[in-house]
Amino acid sequence: MALGYATRVVQAFGREQGRAGGDARVALRGIDLRSRAWFNPGLESRVYNVPAVIGIVVLLMCLLLTALAVAREREIGTLEQLMVTPLTPAELMLGKTIPVAIVGMIDLVLVTAVAVLWFDVPLRGSVLALLVAALIYILAGLSLGLLISTVSRSQQEAFMTMFLFILPAVILGGFLFPVETMPAPFRWLSVLDPVRHFLHVVRAIFLKGEGIAGLWPQYVGLLAMAICALAFSVLRFRKTVV
Repeated sequence: MALGYATRVVQAFGREQGRAGGDARVALRGIDLRSRAWFNPGLESRVYNVPAVIGIVVLLMCLLLTALAVAREREIGTLEQLMVTPLTPAELMLGKTIPVAIVGMIDLVLVTAVAVLWFDVPLRGSVLALLVAALIYILAGLSLGLLISTVSRSQQEAFMTMFLFILPAVILGGFLFPVETMPAPFRWLSVLDPVRHFLHVVRAIFLKGEGIAGLWPQYVGLLAMAICALAFSVLRFRKTVV
């Protein structure tokens, strides 16, 4: 009913403008109002959802490999052997993050190739912009995984803490529901969610063809989260056994 009322209002307005402009065709027929989806004309769900899966898979791998690895070393006692070495906390963190970052980039390439070649999702933007965003996002995920490992004493505790973080992050990130439809408090809370920023970036690169220049607020937000989480993880990590 609302759509019918709106259509009649637009047609009446078009006829008035046609009479005012002297165009008999517009005055007789009015204006034909049609909606069109710019970046997904077919409204195919895979075109919108498959790029978002990239962010979820990469984050899950980063959290698993970092949080569980450090917790396992604490359980079997090898972390104590590392603590008596001359290594600094920052060097230990780098040793734990660099291999996982390489694995995360390999996962990104594999999932992106599947999205483009198998699911036929168009990649309209720059590959370089996607790689830069993914590198910052992986750094943020690794930092959060290390932060979880500093508060977990066992692999089970790290696993449960990881899912305590990732489930709200996926929901608030816009993977299941658009962020614009959420209540205002949850929209403000989602600003602190790295998943939201990366999903915005990856969807804009895939569907709209955006580059770094048009997405710099998301890049800055992800970088700030990564730096803060990594710094806090290093501060929490102590070379002593409690």
